[in-house]
Amino acid sequence: MNSIIYKGYRGSFEYDPEAGIFHGDVLDITDVVTFQGRSIDELRKALADYIEDYLKFCKDQGKLPN
Repeated sequence: MNSIIYKGYRGSFEYDPEAGIFHGDVLDITDVVTFQGRSIDELRKALADYIEDYLKFCKDQGKLPN
């Protein structure tokens, strides 16, 4: 598996040739955060967007992100 990092969060991803898409999961957190994209650039943007959403969600819920 490959990985990318955004704000210290590591996402592990792989390519699904049948679907023609990359899909991944954010590692080392208790919440389930997934992301996907058709290119590496889309994948990086998706990870960043999901992490930003996750951080906002944690703030709104008054909990510390992992």
